Amino acid sequence: MTAIKHALQRDIFTPNDERLLSIVNVCKAGKKKRNCFLCATVTTERPVQVNVVKVKKSDKGDFYKRQTAWALRDLAVVDAKDAIKENPEFDLHFDKVYKWVASSTMEKNTFISCIWKLNQRYLRKKIDFINVSSQLLEESVPSGENQSVAGGDEEAVDEYQELNAREEQDIEIMMEGCEYAISNAEAFAEKLSRELQVLDGANIQSIMASEKQVNILMKLLDEALKEVDQIELKLSSYEEMLQSVKEQMDQISESNHLIHLSNTNNVKLLSEIEFLVNHMDLAKGHIKALQEGDLTSSRGIEACTNAADALLQCMNVALRPGHDMLHAVKQQQQRFSDLREQFARRLASHLNSVFVQQGHDQSSTLAQHSVELTLPNHHPFHRDLLRYAKLMEWLKNTDYGKYEGLTKNYMDYLSRLYEREIKDFFEVAKIKMTGTTREGKKFATLPRKESAVKQETESLHGSSGKLTGSTSSLNKLSVQSSGNRRSQSSSLLDMGNMSASDLDVADRTKFDKIFEQVLSELEPLCLAEQDFISKFFKLQQHQSISGTTTNEAEEMDGGTLSRLHTSGVPQTISSEKDMIRQMMTKIFRCIEPELNNLIALGDKIDSFNSLYMLVKMSHHVWTAQNVDPASFLSTTLGNVLVTVKRNFDKCISNQMKQMDEVKISKKSKVGILPFVAEFEEFAALAESIFKNAERRGDLDKAYIKLIRAVFVSVEKVANESQKTPRDVVMMENFHHIFATLSRLKISCLEAEKKEAKQKYTDHLQSYVIYSLGQPLEKLNHFFEGVEARVAQGIREEEVSYQLAFNKQELRKVIKEYPGKEVKKGLDNLYKKVDKHLCEEENLLQVVWHSMQDEFIRQYKHFEGLIARCYPGSGITMEFTIQDILDYCSSIAQSH
Repeated sequence: MTAIKHALQRDIFTPNDERLLSIVNVCKAGKKKRNCFLCATVTTERPVQVNVVKVKKSDKGDFYKRQTAWALRDLAVVDAKDAIKENPEFDLHFDKVYKWVASSTMEKNTFISCIWKLNQRYLRKKIDFINVSSQLLEESVPSGENQSVAGGDEEAVDEYQELNAREEQDIEIMMEGCEYAISNAEAFAEKLSRELQVLDGANIQSIMASEKQVNILMKLLDEALKEVDQIELKLSSYEEMLQSVKEQMDQISESNHLIHLSNTNNVKLLSEIEFLVNHMDLAKGHIKALQEGDLTSSRGIEACTNAADALLQCMNVALRPGHDMLHAVKQQQQRFSDLREQFARRLASHLNSVFVQQGHDQSSTLAQHSVELTLPNHHPFHRDLLRYAKLMEWLKNTDYGKYEGLTKNYMDYLSRLYEREIKDFFEVAKIKMTGTTREGKKFATLPRKESAVKQETESLHGSSGKLTGSTSSLNKLSVQSSGNRRSQSSSLLDMGNMSASDLDVADRTKFDKIFEQVLSELEPLCLAEQDFISKFFKLQQHQSISGTTTNEAEEMDGGTLSRLHTSGVPQTISSEKDMIRQMMTKIFRCIEPELNNLIALGDKIDSFNSLYMLVKMSHHVWTAQNVDPASFLSTTLGNVLVTVKRNFDKCISNQMKQMDEVKISKKSKVGILPFVAEFEEFAALAESIFKNAERRGDLDKAYIKLIRAVFVSVEKVANESQKTPRDVVMMENFHHIFATLSRLKISCLEAEKKEAKQKYTDHLQSYVIYSLGQPLEKLNHFFEGVEARVAQGIREEEVSYQLAFNKQELRKVIKEYPGKEVKKGLDNLYKKVDKHLCEEENLLQVVWHSMQDEFIRQYKHFEGLIARCYPGSGITMEFTIQDILDYCSSIAQSH
């Protein structure tokens, strides 16, 4: 330590004109042991400044560096932690508390002693030293006014001992009396020496004069010692007398302590007894209610509920340590257990009876509801049972086995009851859909048999291919396809004045209403039952959802429920919400199969019914998911919606398949193809059904598939047509498609609408050119030769000099086409076009007008060639453009 002290003095403090007085090796309390040194220093210049400096060894080498310095005047408290035991810890209170641990207690004490001495010598403000040994401070107190600091370091301090104010004043007076003190130090020193000798002589004389007084003082002290001895003897006698009194007082104190201890024990015993009596005493009225209370009346149920709650509080009281070892406590707990078991058994038996009675009461109302398409109302039953909800919660918390048994019995009884009600309900719905009674009789309205429709379709189109599975739709298309078969279709329908289209609309509207009523009846039934289960069985509906499947829920029984509350914590099913869903699945296990059967029946009656079902089911699923996306109703309707969507996709696929299989008659003209008319019907129906529907995207996808299939099938039929030209088939059907899409304004088919218009325009032009051909055939051949010569490089005005194309040859060709022949050719052309086109699309005038324009275009072309190649010849056609207009108008009016 001495070497370190010397090194610190040399390297750190000497350059700063400071002297190191004390050092201690420390580290901060409670942190990593990173050692440093606390140093007590004073400055060599006046006025003297006392500091406490923290010195730390540098991380980059073996030298030390000054880290922090505090002025000693800022130190408020020195806390040595323990004044008796050796403890290396101590605190220094500067601007904040610094906690240190010294390497040894001796170093700590030496450093604190140095701080004490510096405080006594240099500071007017005294520092508080707490938990510091008084012996340590006494050793540090100076014995005289000029006593120096102990130790080698304190000798150095004496060399620079500060004069007090009186000494400074005396020196100043003495130096003022000797003006030469500054200029002649030797004379001043000699004067001081003489004065000192005078003072020493005076002191010796004073001492000798005071010897007599010292003797007198010694005598007085001897007398005082004798008096002290006498007082000690008296005190010894008093002490002996008080000793007996002390023994008696000790006995009295011990007796008082025993009395106080007894009273304390009695108070504690009374408190324990009062606690047990207040918390484990059940009123006689509650006991009577649990044993004999009426579970049928509202007042009796309320009394039983209060008694059960009181019993539960008594059983759940938190006993203090040792209470469970008392015989009375054990006896009372056994009594409570017996009461709980007895009441739980009586409550379970009564509720089972209520469940059974509900099944019998509801069965009596089935006959009334079987005629109407309504489901029985269970609200009165739920209202009566909800009176027992608090008792069910008590049973759930106290005897989960019986609670589980009641849950299982409720599911068993109600599942059978709901199964009868729902099956009868769906039976009525099926009867209303099909028009049959339970004995299989028909209502007055009979749908048309598919065999008759199939036979009629074959006679009209040469094939049994059909766009949809709807018998009524077939009737409608058959009527549209051929006007001469209308009477036959009407007789097959056997519906009086009602048309096939009217029958379709009526049947589908009736089916839509029935299906909506079915869903509207099922939805409140399921929601009411789910709400009742949640309230009656005290199951929360807002907890997290687990991934239990519907099939697992269908297999749930009492054993599954028992695993929910093993040790009071759900294990197999992660939440009570899953338990509600599983109970609902068990109770209403027949809803999904019955709905699927009803959907299959509706699809069998008319495949277009899948459109109605898709819209209705989507709406109800959307509504149910907004309420609770994981509820039984939402899950069940979602599963059924998948089936409906599958049937819808199947309907679209069947239509596309039947388009591929369609064939046309080789003996009659084609006209509007049946699947084109069917698409118009489908689109019109779908637009009316899907207006503002949630699943519009499904319909848009179906539109795209169908329209592409229609385009492909139209081209296929046009290529196979023998009686009707290909361009006519394409033109008429694409015109019909374009008109349909323009009228319905289906946004997703805008591109297809433009494509249909383009195909119609292209094939109209193609048909016009093909049918018009070359009405002036020889003249056309003549001018083709003229154009060929021009193309070979002959100038147009020189063509008339060619032997084969001179003016005489041109006049000869023109004379072969007088106006009468032209009109005759146009009349034959009109008849031919009329024979090709069908009446339904009414495109005859459009085609005829296009042919007129094309013929006039050819006429103008010929006149232009004559004017350029035969200028000044005066050669003209035998008829004019006005003649062509008159011919065309006359022919159109005559037909």
